[in-house]
Amino acid sequence: MDTKKLQLRGIRLEQFTITYNVIEGVIAVTAGFIASFVSLIGFGFDSGIEVFAAFLVLSRLRAQFYSGEFNEDKERKALKLIGITFFLLATYVTFSSIRNLLADTVSEVSVIGIALTCLSVLIMPYLGHLKMSTGRKLGSRLLMADAKETQLCAWLSVSTLAGLVAFYFFSWNWVDSMASLVIAVFAIIEGREAWAGELACDDCDCIGKCTC
Repeated sequence: MDTKKLQLRGIRLEQFTITYNVIEGVIAVTAGFIASFVSLIGFGFDSGIEVFAAFLVLSRLRAQFYSGEFNEDKERKALKLIGITFFLLATYVTFSSIRNLLADTVSEVSVIGIALTCLSVLIMPYLGHLKMSTGRKLGSRLLMADAKETQLCAWLSVSTLAGLVAFYFFSWNWVDSMASLVIAVFAIIEGREAWAGELACDDCDCIGKCTC
């Protein structure tokens, strides 16, 4: 597949990411407030972070697609901004997890939340795989960084779903909080790598085209 087709695929993936996460975020936050489920509200906040990261990648991919020029300085700046989104994700997940563990809030079962996170558990891993595959073929650090963020969001979907299901059956309100704290650690690690411009470069020469 030639570069233009790969860039167009990347653009379509980011457009889908933005559309899906806007809808997901609105539903998650609304359902979270209705059920007083802190982790579900945090899940919606994460969707907003994903939208911001996807918008950054989309703007750079569109610039490359229409101009055909690779501006390394702008790529690095965008990559640092994506690194910041990882830190924001880690900060909020940590905050919401600790708050959820300490709060005496009486939560309610959220069937909508369970259905939404089930859908995300199915969609996000595949979306992350497509982004990573396309990013490696393009040699795009930005697309690969966003793929990493999508993969982390997939795990956050799993932890949120586990918490919702555990609360549904056993009234346990702490399962997703503990899992989310582990995810926050990985978010910090990925954020540091993105900030340094090293994310997803294990097997590839990320300056220019991928060699793997």
